[in-house]
Amino acid sequence: MPYTYIVQCADSTYYTGWTTNLETRLAAHNNGSGARYTRGRLPVALVYYEYYATESLARKREYAIKRLSRQNKEEMAPADRTVN
Repeated sequence: MPYTYIVQCADSTYYTGWTTNLETRLAAHNNGSGARYTRGRLPVALVYYEYYATESLARKREYAIKRLSRQNKEEMAPADRTVN
């Protein structure tokens, strides 16, 4: 199942990515084997995600989110900044 997601890093920056297994990808980010960007900004917390029917759609959405401003990304995330 392809997902597009946003995590908030320990330094309050946001990282956007896509994956087919959200739990595994979050664990990879937090154990330091995820994206290079997040390795020096641990831990990360999931603040937003969307499910898509295809990987292509998830990647396109990732690209669109990465082009958004920080304020737009903050508006996408719930007020408590974590997704259950």
